[in-house]
Formats: sequence, structure tokens, C-alpha cells
Amino acid sequence: MTKYIIFIIITFYSFTSWASFIFIPMEATTQDEHLKAYGITYWTLQQGYKAKWLLNYKGGAFLLEDSETIRKECKIRGVSFEIISDTEAAEILAYISSPSKNMEAVVLEKAPKIAVYSPKSKQPWDDAVTMVLNYAEIPYDVIYDQEVLEDKLLLYEWLHLHHEDFTGQYGKFYGHYRSKPWYIEQKDASEKLATKLGYQKVSEEKLAVTKRIREYVIGGGFMFAMCSATESFDIALSADGVDICETMFDGDPSDANYQSKINYTNTFAFKDFTLVRDPMKYEFSDIDMTMKRKIPKTADYFSLLEFSAKWDQVPTMLCQNHTTLVKGFMGQTTSFERKLVKSSVLVMGEHTANHEARYIHGTIGKGMFTFYGGHDPEDYRHQVGDPKTELALHPNSPGYRLILNNVLFPAAKKKKQKT
Repeated sequence: MTKYIIFIIITFYSFTSWASFIFIPMEATTQDEHLKAYGITYWTLQQGYKAKWLLNYKGGAFLLEDSETIRKECKIRGVSFEIISDTEAAEILAYISSPSKNMEAVVLEKAPKIAVYSPKSKQPWDDAVTMVLNYAEIPYDVIYDQEVLEDKLLLYEWLHLHHEDFTGQYGKFYGHYRSKPWYIEQKDASEKLATKLGYQKVSEEKLAVTKRIREYVIGGGFMFAMCSATESFDIALSADGVDICETMFDGDPSDANYQSKINYTNTFAFKDFTLVRDPMKYEFSDIDMTMKRKIPKTADYFSLLEFSAKWDQVPTMLCQNHTTLVKGFMGQTTSFERKLVKSSVLVMGEHTANHEARYIHGTIGKGMFTFYGGHDPEDYRHQVGDPKTELALHPNSPGYRLILNNVLFPAAKKKKQKT
């Protein structure tokens, strides 16, 4: 035990020699603005201050350098905080360091630069991630196909994929919305962009973008995707060199027996899936559980799994919350068929009884990805044209916290692997 006391004293004084700290609790009953607390921590790093993320301690609390500037910012944003002495901070860190506690204090070094992959015409409320980034006051840049193909991704540490269809089938909206002005306009815009970028088909242009994003992740980038972007991204990679688009999408028939030509080794997360060939169906493949699940809204919850904070810090960071039971929510890709998730991919949130994964994470090359099923954590069944979610009414949303965990975790100091 003596060596642990010595370790925490050395760690504490190497962290800082401040006389006091700002402690931001993240429990259900102690934090008024969970989502904005992430924004405060991100802003603190931007300003050059130091921070620690206290994993599994009081809901995943934050320990910040004390400053009148930070105190003022917390008050402006409505974030609950306490001022604690250096002695109190040392006691907390010593408690967390105990081998008997599934907790860890992770140093946050630098605010990651964030890119959101999205058509410029989309409104912020079309996507849960852009909504919560705006609410938490975390800055980001919007990029799209041209920027990706020009290797602009190299400027960013973190990338979010908007609810995109990377297969070139225009979101499989053809069956219900092909005569709607917005569908016609989006299809026309996609075709013009593909032509501008030198491609004959939208599917070919989207495949090129998908492969460039894959290179970004392999090179060390962090990618986060929700809803249809998760499924369609992997499908596009698996169909490299195969025409899976019907005539109404790209002007010519799809390849005969294209299912037999799908290459699952190209994908990030999924295996052995079967594509939905019918263009009238609002479904990409059997990866998605939307049509297979028989769960009433009142019982639709998924559970977050527990990981070792001292040895499995990445999934522990990604699962930080003030509850382990999170409300479910629908989307074009609501959740993932458990048996179609690769064994190399970590399931972090699941509905066990229904055999579905909701929240998964994996490593590709030097980088990482997280896939999160569903469209909007606070809009159970989001429909085209529905009003935007007002996050001011949901400042403590557990579902939205999972998104912000992903935004912040690239800032963490990387733990050296044992050899």
C-alpha cells in the first residue's frame, strides 16, 4: 500500500502545484448540466489549462485547474461545480488509485480538433451530434466529399459521420419519398457533386470517400458514426467493385448475384450480413434490428457494460454516465444484429434479451471507431420533417452523454502498452 501512496503523491504534484481545484461532479443528483460540463472541460483544454477525467468516480467527474476564468464560465453555462483544496484533491486521487476501486484518473492533454462530415445544406438539428456539439458549445468544422477527397481529414483528430448513405442509394428513401421536392433536390445535388469530382456515378464517388475515411482511421483518426452511416459505411466497403444499386439509383441494373460478391473482410464492424435488394424497402441490410424488434417504447432500454478503468480505459471513458440503463431510440439503423458484429469489435451497450447491440467500438490500424445505433437519443421515433429536439429540455440526457464521451476521449493521454 505504501508504494501506491508514494505513486499518488508523485502523480499529484507532477500534475500541478495549485492551491485549489474546480471539481465538476457528474452524478444524476449533483449536476444540473451534464452536457455543458463536457463543453466546459473542452473549453478548459482550449485555453491551455489542465484537466483530469475521473473515470467511474461520481458519474465520471472532471477535475480542473482552478481559475476565476473557469469559475465564471461554469456559472455562465450553468454547470454545477465545487472548489476543493489541494488536500481534498489528493485524497480523491488516492481513493481512485486504490487497486480495489474500479476507477482511474486520466489526464486530458489537448482539445481534439473536430470535423463533422455532412452536406452543407443540412441544418444542425438534422443530426444529434451537431445538436449536442452546439448545445455544449464545442466548436467543429463541417466538411463533405470534396474536403475528404482533398485529404482535409488530416487536419482533424475526430470525425463524425452524419446520417449518410455511403452506398449511393440516396438513403433508400425511394419507396416513400421519390416524388418529394427535397428528395429530388438531394438526388440532383449528389449527382452534380459526383460529376464535379470526376465520377460517373454517385455510388462510385461515395465509395472513394468511404475508402479515404478508412485510410484516415487506419492512420490514427477517431471516427464516430450514428444510425444509417454505421451500416452504409460498412456496406460500401464490402461492395468495393460490385454494383449493388438498382436502375433508379444509378441508371443501370445491379450486378447479378451481387450478394455472393460481398467482401466482409473490408468492413470495420459487421460480417455475414445480407443486403436488402428491394429498392422500395427503407432498409439496407439485415444488420439493422428496426423491423425485427418487438419492444414496446416503455420497455425500450439498453444497458452499458462495465470495463476495467485501470486496464480498459478507452471503453471505460466511452461508457461514462450517471446511469447504466439508457433509453432506447429508433432510427433507420436502430441497432445491430448481435450475431453480425465481428468478434474483434467490442459491444459496449446492448439489449441482451433481444440479441441486439446498440453501442460498439473497435480498432482499425492505429485508429478507432465507434458506432451508435439510432437517430436522436431524445426523440424516440424521429420522422422526416419532425421539429428539432430542444436540448435545453434534456440537459442531463444519458444518451447524449455517450456522444460527448466520444468527442472528449481523444484528448486523453495515451496509456503505454506493456511489451
